[in-house]
Amino acid sequence: MNLKPAKTKRIYEEIVDQISTLVAEGQIKAGDKLPSERDLAERLQVSRASVREALSALEIMGLLEIRSGEGTYIKHVNIESVIAPLPWVLSLEKDTIFELMEIRKILETQAAALAAERAEYQDLSAMRGSLFEIRKGQNTDRHGYPCDRDFHDAIAKGTKNKMLIHMLHMISDIMHQTLKMNWADTFEKEGMSELLYQEHEEIYQAIEAELPEEAHAGMLRHLERIENEFRKGYE
Repeated sequence: MNLKPAKTKRIYEEIVDQISTLVAEGQIKAGDKLPSERDLAERLQVSRASVREALSALEIMGLLEIRSGEGTYIKHVNIESVIAPLPWVLSLEKDTIFELMEIRKILETQAAALAAERAEYQDLSAMRGSLFEIRKGQNTDRHGYPCDRDFHDAIAKGTKNKMLIHMLHMISDIMHQTLKMNWADTFEKEGMSELLYQEHEEIYQAIEAELPEEAHAGMLRHLERIENEFRKGYE
């Protein structure tokens, strides 16, 4: 494995770049085990803390699987993971998280409007299925996040715009990794799960009724509520 001493950028970003490049070039492949954290730090001539930060970012990208007690392995790789924009992937800081929320409000509101115009039977069926799972999960410890994510994914697919689907999926992946604890706290607040369910239901009803403006407005209300709840967690 041809690793060079890290000298430029923020250190962990350069480590991410080097390992991503090795994956993209096929020098390391799915299933390969990376050297130990200590070994990587010695080869790269950086601190182990920088290595840990880089490995965490690569795990968020979906390039690595960190197995407790076993080591760190390259996961099944797709080109989208390798070329995902680094500023998005490393969105672990508060300001960047809310920049992502702003992007969501821009893209997902329009996605809801487009889905109201373009969604087909299978897309509506997927949305209904996600709503059912959200409702069913309200009295469990699942906090609703996976089903919520499925609902938003179904709306994205209903746009029939491949680039928009791809962009929303990337943003969803990043936010899932960085905000999953915040989401659990939010969903556990008294009355919140029912309120969020109702907002999802309103969005779905607007899409099913082919009402783009109502779908757009419903999605904006929903995302603004989520953003406000997350902001409370940082106060």
